[in-house]
Amino acid sequence: MEEKFSNIWHAWHNYLVAWTRDRAPKLIVILVLAFIFVRLLGLLTRKLVALSERTSHGPLHPHQVRTVTGVIRSVGVFLIVFFTGMSVLKDAFQINIEPLLASAGIAGLAIGFGAQTLVKDVINGFFILVEDQFQVGDTIRAAGVSGTVEEITMRRTTLRDADGTLHMVPNGAIQIVSNTTRDWSQVTLHVAADYSENSDRVVGLLQEIATEFYNNPAFKDDVVAEPQVPGIERVRGNEVDYLMLVKVRPGKQYNVARELRRRIKECFEKNKIKAGAPAQVYIGQLPGGDKG
Repeated sequence: MEEKFSNIWHAWHNYLVAWTRDRAPKLIVILVLAFIFVRLLGLLTRKLVALSERTSHGPLHPHQVRTVTGVIRSVGVFLIVFFTGMSVLKDAFQINIEPLLASAGIAGLAIGFGAQTLVKDVINGFFILVEDQFQVGDTIRAAGVSGTVEEITMRRTTLRDADGTLHMVPNGAIQIVSNTTRDWSQVTLHVAADYSENSDRVVGLLQEIATEFYNNPAFKDDVVAEPQVPGIERVRGNEVDYLMLVKVRPGKQYNVARELRRRIKECFEKNKIKAGAPAQVYIGQLPGGDKG
């Protein structure tokens, strides 16, 4: 029995000596190279993020760069670890990895069928970021909800609406995006005046308001182009709607619309312009009339 254990010990000793002499250096080289590749990948992604933050112009927004580089780093680290593990098993321990690769392929296929929704979310998220469809701070309508974009990841987009409700929208559910704050927004005002008012006078007053507002230094930076007053938009009974169009910078349309409404109200009151009133329809007894 002692001779048997002695033979086993000598066999293991000889194997360890041979492995240390022949295989250990390969293991060390593989691990060192994997460490270097991971560090280089991290350094490259950090440099890209820093460069995007220093430059104000570029094809991608800094937030997009951070998201994309994060995904690249995660995928890169996974691939490095995977191939490092395969190389260690094959070169350092002389293990046949072909059955492992076949098993990994079958497992990956099964996971792929089970994670189709996740894959769709990630792919849509990638194209949303690369195509710059919207950014953090934009106001959009997508997947039946609307709100301000607070966060964009590869899997989902977070929106907060005017009521403060937070919506988590999977990127795979976003088919059509309506971005209301890209490049410029437009204020469309329908100003109602009484049918008896002179149309040229009303249009002239509205044009004066628009010009005065456009030349106001307090709002000069909010307006992209000079406001327009095309004229009468529609006539309904005793009410005439006049149209005013103002192109403003993204997100400024609400303050501009409120200020214009205030100025229009003051101007109408000053110039004795009667506001429009919707037509009244009576069914049955007329006001002050007899029942019969």
